[in-house]
Amino acid sequence: MTQAKATQRSTVVGVFHSRADAERAVVELKQAGFKEDQISLVGKNADGDVKAEGNKAAAGAVTGAAVGAGAAALASLGMSFGVIPVIGPILAVGPLAAALITAVGGAAAGGLVGGLVGLGIPEHEAKFYEGEVQSGRYLVTVHDAAGRYDEAWAVLHRLGAYNHDTAATSRTSATAATGERTMKLHEEQLRATKQPVETGEVRVRKEVVTEHKTLDVPVTREEVVIERRPASGHATSAADIRPGEEVRIPVREEQVRVEKEAVVKEEVSVGKRKVQDTERVGGTVRKEEVRVEQEGNVDVRTKGTAKDSDVRRDKGR
Repeated sequence: MTQAKATQRSTVVGVFHSRADAERAVVELKQAGFKEDQISLVGKNADGDVKAEGNKAAAGAVTGAAVGAGAAALASLGMSFGVIPVIGPILAVGPLAAALITAVGGAAAGGLVGGLVGLGIPEHEAKFYEGEVQSGRYLVTVHDAAGRYDEAWAVLHRLGAYNHDTAATSRTSATAATGERTMKLHEEQLRATKQPVETGEVRVRKEVVTEHKTLDVPVTREEVVIERRPASGHATSAADIRPGEEVRIPVREEQVRVEKEAVVKEEVSVGKRKVQDTERVGGTVRKEEVRVEQEGNVDVRTKGTAKDSDVRRDKGR
């Protein structure tokens, strides 16, 4: 754990392989001056007993079976039993227990991940600690230790604790001591990324086109009407008869004059908008599986987060 993280967080988390080591850590934290309302311990309840209601029954059970200072320290903190999602039956002491288990009935008030996130632990680290508890390990936390972060972690680390950042080193040391060898399984995962690409271009412009239009306009014109009718036949003088007499009558009509004027017919707005769509992508990925070959009458059990369906077993002849 770097000094930078120590200054940013106020909650120290340590993981222990055994309950005895976790209890010793509680004792030494109290001896170092940390208060009871700062120390919490969470672990799987090996007995599966979730019937105890509240801290009184749990504390009585611990007191009755108390052996050594570790059990007495847990009894003084007040122990609760309950069930939380993913992990199942647990025992919990200290302020973290209140965030996980209700005071009556031991029902789950929230998952371990939620309780740790509420104490300022990042979610991905909280999920790691949940997996450790689910695998049977024990979690010891020290709250409000911002000013004494390094001191609290030194106590936990000296007694064998590891955290999210030191887990790999701790597992390597543990397997080296027991002679065990580990195998890492890998698998490929699909990851889709999006990037904008130009798929085309739209150009909007104006053009002048010519078309012929016809208008029907009513017009008025004059016509000459010549009407001839018989005279009365009365006598006239010879002077009335003279050649070249004519009558001029002007004839008018309306003519249509066509004029053109430009008017606004419509407006065109040009813009862009984003349309949400879904594209399905796929690919072939590879993953590694554990294949166990066994000969004779050998019982093989799977522990940890792996499922039996993930392990292939071949029996030899």
